[in-house]
Amino acid sequence: MNRPIPLSRRRADWIILAFFLINILFITYVVDLEQLVISNPDHFTYPAWPPALAVDMIHHYGRSFDPVLIARPAWWKVLIWIDVLFFGPFYVVAIYAFWKGKEWIRIPSIIYAAALVTDVLVILGEELAGTHATPHPEVVLPLNAPWLLVPIFILVRMGMRPHPFSAEEPAAATAPGAVSALNVQPEP
Repeated sequence: MNRPIPLSRRRADWIILAFFLINILFITYVVDLEQLVISNPDHFTYPAWPPALAVDMIHHYGRSFDPVLIARPAWWKVLIWIDVLFFGPFYVVAIYAFWKGKEWIRIPSIIYAAALVTDVLVILGEELAGTHATPHPEVVLPLNAPWLLVPIFILVRMGMRPHPFSAEEPAAATAPGAVSALNVQPEP
């Protein structure tokens, strides 16, 4: 029988939880959503959400370091839609499941992490050698690295054990007077 491991003893899960929180609170529904509600960053009116300060920050970053973010080709928008429609809700559920140590999140986490690694590799391919390659890979690569490294960490974390949030109970002690295969003595 397995016993739950409290979150306080699952320190690696704090990294995953922080990653999910950053994504749900800033990346998915601010940075990514901006790229869907503003189709042309050169000609737009500020939307109700995300806030104008965030829009300006995103556009400044894109123009200074990350041209694909400003170009917004169709494939890019598809990846953004995947983040908004699928990854965003996943983050909400996953935060709860990792916090509470719910084992049912294991397979969805593996699927999520594999999909995110795939998405990020496509994006990094564009960033390094595509039509909209960055002139500043020394800035863009470290900023994108967590979206490659944390999903790989999740794949390892969830893939190594069938029960990532629990540990096997130690074997019950043998009752007094009972004979165990380990303590049987040969007869003289």
